[in-house]
Amino acid sequence: MSMTENTTPHDNAPEAHSDTTESGRHRRDKSVQRRRVLIGGGTIAVAGGLAAAGLAAAEPTTQKKQTKASTSTSTSATSSVCVLNAEVTEGPYSLEGALVREDIREDKEGFEVQYTFTVVDVANDCAPLADALVEIWHCDHLGEYSGFVGGNGHEEEDNGKFLRGGQMTDENGQCSITSIWPGHYVSRAVHVHMRVHTDVTLTDDSYTGGEIIHTGQLFFDPDINEEIQATSPYSANTTRETALADDSIYDDGGASSGLLTLTALGSSVSDGYKATLTVGVDSA
Repeated sequence: MSMTENTTPHDNAPEAHSDTTESGRHRRDKSVQRRRVLIGGGTIAVAGGLAAAGLAAAEPTTQKKQTKASTSTSTSATSSVCVLNAEVTEGPYSLEGALVREDIREDKEGFEVQYTFTVVDVANDCAPLADALVEIWHCDHLGEYSGFVGGNGHEEEDNGKFLRGGQMTDENGQCSITSIWPGHYVSRAVHVHMRVHTDVTLTDDSYTGGEIIHTGQLFFDPDINEEIQATSPYSANTTRETALADDSIYDDGGASSGLLTLTALGSSVSDGYKATLTVGVDSA
């Protein structure tokens, strides 16, 4: 499998931080070298002969949820054109050969998140990209990754596969994956990792071969996340949390930086959320 070349990783193993000062938070590293892909947060329309300058100026608008209103919707952005976004490092917790499955939770505690991704191909006028494998992975409520348990200071069983997996896109470029809201670990805001593969060969429960054409990260509304991280079982994780505004990867670009559109599934944060994003990739 051909791997996407990473930038210098910022998603490093946890380091000790002070719990008493704001200055202890991880600040954004301006030296990150990023390749550009196109990504949208809603309905995509093709504008003939899109100029690079026009794309660069296309800023998504963000519909804010009412603070801590569990029934509200956090909307990352709706744009009438594809929006430029930075491709980022996959981080140190990636593994090859993810399981191809819709539900990646296994027995992990946490609040349900129903992801729906729409993948569009900018090499084909932003047409939906079918038969692409969308893979995601993230930490559990204690900030631990499968295959790397202990990295955030907690002891638990590690089967090397929880909260990892992917799905193939259909003819509309869409796929759905069910997981839990991630926890946090030292030096990073709460996030999910993503890769988009093309030309994979499916096996009984996984895949072989193919090419990685997009590597990104997904982020969550900070107000909703604050309430979730303070609620059991997430509150059992007492390691220092980095705010989204202080994250080294997220650049405050809304959907153009992977901010998910969230819709509450019930009246409480424990009922979970739907999370959607339109991801533009270049298959050329």
